[in-house]
Amino acid sequence: MPRLSRLAAALALSTALVAAGPALAKSKAAQPAPVAELVKAVDIPWQAFTLDNGLRVIVHEDRKAPVVAVSVWYRVGSKHEPKGKTGFAHLFEHLMFNGSENAPGDFFEPLQQVGATDFNGTTSMDRTNYFETVPTGALDRALFLESDRMGHLLGAVTQDKLDNQRGVVQNEKRQGDNNPFGLLRYEIFENLFPTGHPYHHSTIGSMADLDSASLDDVKRWFTDHYGPNNAVLVLAGDIDVATAKAKVTEWFGDIAQGPAVTAPPVSVPTLPAPLAREVRDLIPTTRLYRMWAIPGLNDPEAVPLQMAATVLGGLSSSRLDNAMVRKDPVAVAVAAFAQTFEDAGILIVQADVKEGVDPALVGQKLDAEIAKFLETGPTADELQRAAASYLGGTIAGLESVGGFGGKAVTLAEGALYSNDPDHYRTELDRLAKTTPEQAAAVARKWMARPAFSLTYTPGERTEGGENRGGAVTAGKAAAAVAPDRYWNAALGDVGPDTGAMGATAIADRSQLPAVSGLTALDFPAIERTTLRNGIEVVFARRTAVPTVQVAVSFDAGYAADPHDALGTQSLMLSLMDEGTTSLDSIAFAEAKERLGAQIDGTANADETIFSLFALKPNLSASLGLLADYIRHPAFDAQELERVRAQQLNRLKAELNNPNAIASRVLRPALYGADHPYGIPPSGLGNAKAVAAATRDQLVAFHSAWIRPDNARIFVVGDTTLAEVRRQLDATLGQWKPPTAPKGEKHFDIAIPAPQPRILLVDRPKSPQSVIMAGKVLAAKGSDSLEVLRAANDIFGGDFLSRFNMNLRETKGWSYGVRSAVSADKDRLTWVVVAPVQADRTGDSIREFRSDLQTFLGDKGVTAAELERTVNGSVRELPGSFETSGDVLGGLRSIVKFDRPDDYYETIAAKYEAMSMPAVDAVAREALSVDDLVYVVVGDASIVKPQLDGLGLNVETVAPAN
Repeated sequence: MPRLSRLAAALALSTALVAAGPALAKSKAAQPAPVAELVKAVDIPWQAFTLDNGLRVIVHEDRKAPVVAVSVWYRVGSKHEPKGKTGFAHLFEHLMFNGSENAPGDFFEPLQQVGATDFNGTTSMDRTNYFETVPTGALDRALFLESDRMGHLLGAVTQDKLDNQRGVVQNEKRQGDNNPFGLLRYEIFENLFPTGHPYHHSTIGSMADLDSASLDDVKRWFTDHYGPNNAVLVLAGDIDVATAKAKVTEWFGDIAQGPAVTAPPVSVPTLPAPLAREVRDLIPTTRLYRMWAIPGLNDPEAVPLQMAATVLGGLSSSRLDNAMVRKDPVAVAVAAFAQTFEDAGILIVQADVKEGVDPALVGQKLDAEIAKFLETGPTADELQRAAASYLGGTIAGLESVGGFGGKAVTLAEGALYSNDPDHYRTELDRLAKTTPEQAAAVARKWMARPAFSLTYTPGERTEGGENRGGAVTAGKAAAAVAPDRYWNAALGDVGPDTGAMGATAIADRSQLPAVSGLTALDFPAIERTTLRNGIEVVFARRTAVPTVQVAVSFDAGYAADPHDALGTQSLMLSLMDEGTTSLDSIAFAEAKERLGAQIDGTANADETIFSLFALKPNLSASLGLLADYIRHPAFDAQELERVRAQQLNRLKAELNNPNAIASRVLRPALYGADHPYGIPPSGLGNAKAVAAATRDQLVAFHSAWIRPDNARIFVVGDTTLAEVRRQLDATLGQWKPPTAPKGEKHFDIAIPAPQPRILLVDRPKSPQSVIMAGKVLAAKGSDSLEVLRAANDIFGGDFLSRFNMNLRETKGWSYGVRSAVSADKDRLTWVVVAPVQADRTGDSIREFRSDLQTFLGDKGVTAAELERTVNGSVRELPGSFETSGDVLGGLRSIVKFDRPDDYYETIAAKYEAMSMPAVDAVAREALSVDDLVYVVVGDASIVKPQLDGLGLNVETVAPAN
């Protein structure tokens, strides 16, 4: 569940696309549920206890699924890093996954064996967390693993592991830096927070500081910060406090306290004078920023300030959107958000300049709109819409117990940052009580101070990120001599092991705890009905939270795009967001926001989907909005010019993104340009077609594809089939198909024979290369693919796969590599994606070919790999359908691929019947080494000499536009 400090992210999901109008009479009469009523729906009851060693434990009981979220939060982040050790908190987080004394293998191996979901670790300025959601019968194993790395880590940390993870983190840094705006994180914190401030440097750190991290540093960091008295453990899900206390005491009770951790003093700085800076990057258009440092999340002014920022630039109907994108379109996109951390935060306002408009003029208008907002403040209606939009996402988050944003996260954050697991209630109370006068006052207080004005201009970078991320200094030596030491750090000696924080084992750590009492998936009953006009409705009831999710799916997708006008569907979807025949663009956005509804149109290769997330009290009115959105788009000619400029800007952005570039090149190379799938997979098309598209084209596409005789409706949530049928009949059941013929897709077009080669796209000064390789398979999406997908998981499909473990965990050349079988309806692809450091591009392709050759040859699937894959695939099923969104995706897959309704409840038997010979046979039949097409996006001056020695033809190409 998102906390209010992540309001901007929640609103990005809930308001990124404009909602549609209703069958209008109903919409105007409908009254949305009051904000106070929605706040009451947010409830996470909990109980807590503290062990003698100081470990604080919070338990939340939720019996809807047989899973428990385990979330361990340590009060240590990058703000605790001493000078010269930037990036170390995050580097240590990586080391925590490399095995402990009694579980020496990779941390993910035993987790995958039990079917864990949502497992990962993250590091921020303020904390480091580790989390996994496991079947109830595997809770002991998860607690064993977490306690072993809390109390029994140091004996398992080696120089080899440190060197390997240092390489992985440095490639994580390169991967982030390599993207457009990848250096923005450094600009924000280095300029808003002065040298010496704990928030001045980035969490990723600098290359030099990462290089300097020693084994001695690792031991000191662990003993200083990873004691149980510096941690919070949250267990949320299928568990009660009595069970939790017994298990946590058994596994964590023997761990000795660590030293008390003192947080560094953190202030909220104010710039002494306005600061301006301009940088260049591979971006589609000039972007203007205005930034301020603001108070942290515990400050009473934080919530009103976030609400003000949301009204200014977070809503679809925000002041900046209306003024600069809609009414006087000098920008193609605008945004404003306040992001708070424990001790301080940042408020950012930004505008992407429309092509052909003077950036100086846009900057003047941006400053004028900010000044106007500070003068007038938000209205009560704007604050209501901001609150309802946020609360919709918050209530949806109540359905998930763990992961990146579930209930365990909310409780842990409150306990760690505010000493109160119920702090979310404090924030929501402040949200509900924020007045226009209060929001205006805090906005003036914090935004009238000197701003940091950053201008991002299209062009080649003048510097990379290698030396960014650490502390910016004046370049003078800080000390004349280093202290004398008993051990020689320069030679790698780490000195005596003091044994600090060593634990006397109470629990049996001689082997992994057994897994018992696992529960099979109980997929919700699938019900069906038909509307009066023949549209099929597929329904499943879920009552855990008072929400309903709807997907109206059309058999279209990007494969329906006319090949002489690629990008038509994306342009149509964008224009549909800009109003109906009864509601203009602004009224459209406001209607959705008042209801706390999320409504959007998206597409994949095969389907065009119009989705609704609705709060139960507002369902009827929200369905009216959805129906008007689908049936009665205005297709306003003036709005067309605005969304055309936006799509052209997105297309330019795609042509600067290395992963997107590789996809645009590979897909047509595999399928051929005439095949329905032989197009850039984003659906943005090409600039010439988008520039030439007319309103009549979009209307014709809508008439051919978005029609009741081409639709199916999926519904999951807190309602009944009878009730939702009545509501759908009133909104979509009266819809009649147009007289124009329905569209057709032509999958009978021949796919060309593979031409093995390397297609090289030059992207100068790229610190990483993106490698993609793939082929078209003989299989289709409706085939039985379980064995093939298992083979792919073993080779490259998950973290523990051979290819990822080689390039990331053994070589340290990449932050992570993957392979995947596509999920399309017709002919599928097998594609490998490998972002690697530039100087290892050729070596990485050699390793991939060698790994694949041996996998398909005499080193096929092992018994351990098959056991891990089968166990994980079977045991993760209950956790994979925890939320209504998960179930909705399952319903759509069952229908799309013509599967039986009990598919997910019977798939376990298919996994358990797999054998090593069967998996090997399927892999050898489908996959191969010598018929792959490669795309490499990187700096040709560095990469091409490496590629020339691989024995494959190398062609230098440009991405299709």
